Formats: sequence, structure tokens, C-alpha cells
Amino acid sequence: MKKNFNKTLFLAVILITVFGLLMIYSASFIWAEFKFNNPYHFVIMQGIFFLIGLILMLVMAKIDYHIYYKYANVILIICAILLTLVLIPGIGSIRNGSRSWFGLGPLGIQPSEFAKIGLIIYVSKYLTNNEKLMKSITKGVLPILGVIGLFFLLIMLEPDFGSAMVIVLTLVVLIFISGVNISFFVKMGLLGLMGIVGIIIAAPYRIKRIVSFLNPWSDPLGSGYQILQSLYAIGPGGLIGQGLFNSRQKFFYLPEPQTDFIFSIISEELGFLGVLIVTSLFLLIFYEGISISLKQNDLFGKYLAFGLSFGLIIQASLNLMVVVGLIPVTGVTLPFLSYGGSSLLVSMASIGILLNISKNQF
Repeated sequence: MKKNFNKTLFLAVILITVFGLLMIYSASFIWAEFKFNNPYHFVIMQGIFFLIGLILMLVMAKIDYHIYYKYANVILIICAILLTLVLIPGIGSIRNGSRSWFGLGPLGIQPSEFAKIGLIIYVSKYLTNNEKLMKSITKGVLPILGVIGLFFLLIMLEPDFGSAMVIVLTLVVLIFISGVNISFFVKMGLLGLMGIVGIIIAAPYRIKRIVSFLNPWSDPLGSGYQILQSLYAIGPGGLIGQGLFNSRQKFFYLPEPQTDFIFSIISEELGFLGVLIVTSLFLLIFYEGISISLKQNDLFGKYLAFGLSFGLIIQASLNLMVVVGLIPVTGVTLPFLSYGGSSLLVSMASIGILLNISKNQF
């Protein structure tokens, strides 16, 4: 049945993104003044991407989501080409040790962010077309895992372990709900764990991250520095925080706090109240996304809504676990809140697709 799109989801996304703009300014004005002699630099840039993202979200809310089914293979090929091109010196640019960006003047586009949506679309189509084959590991499951593995390899060559983990976890959950035998996932989980250990051992900087995670005090000025400064920010927050704009850790203690560790600044300035605002909005977005999925008669729409919803909540969960010290630093941004154009555009595009799917629920 055709209806208006989900207004609750739309308003929740607008609220969390506007809140993110406020917190990006608060977290970044010291760094922006130091780097660019303009305290508004980061919030202006994010504001531009917010406006572009808002237009993108509204446009995608009007595009019939079935078109993604039709062009899923083309979208996947484009994503693979972009992930390959970014690895070529002179085309891809290096930031924070990873060749994962296309530099466009002061801006940067990260193809791994767009690959998240591309893979969710493709896997949703695959599961729709091969519903019966998914009972067979060799005929149904292994072929799609091969595609996912290829993209995982391309992203790890950058290297971008955080984005790779978000993609893999999202798609594994999506495949799991298709009805694959749970014993297969237990075996794959053990194999995946061994693979992750191998990936960590292969890169010394990842070993340092594990050591700093287990005992950040072992290298408080090196590998353990970020997590310690994050905890120093969160600790004094209390019930209502130190007050908006009153963070101490953003004064050159926590490196670039407007990006991966913006939640630390939110906790420091707004305390438990800020934590409650952020988690409540994310849970509301996730709830509405899953509700849209469950109300679909169309199998492709059901898988697509489920995948997009879980993609956002998995990324948010990984970021929050990092900043409170539950898992090692992964470099995963907090959707809608962290500074970053590619992340914001992809997150809002995901919501745009969800809004269109919501118009076709029963």
C-alpha cells in the first residue's frame, strides 16, 4: 500500500544530525582555529555536507527502491572499480596511513563508505533470487561469501580495517536472517576469528592497538594515548556534564575530537544526559528501520531495509565500544555525528532509501 514516508525516522535523523553539527563545532573550534585560523572551519564544511545530504536523502526517498534491484550488479561493479582505483598511487590519496581517499581539493571522498550501500543492495538482490539455494552452503552461501571476501580484501589493502569489519558484520547478519544453518556461522566465526588474528599479527601497528586496548598505561604517550584521553573525557561527565563548550580534552589532549571520538566530548560536556540523547536517537532510528523491514511484503525491500538498518547500528555500536574502551581502536566514525562528508552522505542516503521503502509497506 502506497503511503507517506516514515516521518518519525526522518525527524530522528534530522535531530541527530543537527545535534552532531552543534557538537562538531564544540569539539573542533580549538583545532580549527589552530589549523585554519577559523574556529568555524569544520562545522561549515559539515554543514555543507549536511545540506547536500538532506537534498540527497529527500531525492532518494522519492526514487522507487526497486531500481536498485535492477542495477545492483552495475552498482557493485562501480564500487569495485572505485575501490581498485583508490589503491593506485597518484589517484588515491593517503590520510592517517590509509590510501582510502580520492582527494578533491580540501575535500575527500572515501569509496569504502559507498561500497557499504552497494554491497547491501547486491546481497539483498542475491538473497531474494536465491532464497531456496541458501539452504545449500556450496551452491548458495559460498558464492556470495566469495564476493564479500573480494571486497574485504580490496578495503584491507588500503588498509581500512574498521570499514571492512562494518561491512562484513552487516552482511553476515543479513545472510544469517535468510535462514542459513546456524552451525555454519559458528564454524565461519571461528575461521573469521583466526583470520582476524592473522591480520592483526601481520601489521605491527594493529598489535600495538591490541596491547594499548588491554593495557593503555603500557604506552600512555603512544598507542594507549587516544583511549586514555577518551576515558579522561568521559570520566568527569557525571549526570549533566561539564557544560556545553566546556570540554577540557578538546584543548589538544584528545587528537581531532570532532571525528572518531566525538562521543567522548559529548559525554564530557553533557554527561549521562548527552549519552542518553545519542543512544535514544540511534535506537529510535534502528527500531524504525527494522519496523519498515518487518512490514514489507516484497522480499528485496525486506532484506534491503534490514541491511541498511543493521549497517548503521553496527557502525554506531563499534564506535561507541571503542570510545569507552570495550574494543581496540578501529577508526570507525559515529554515523550522523562524526565529522566527515563521505560518512554523512552515505548515512543520509541509507535513510533516503529506507524512507522510500517505508512508503511501500503494508
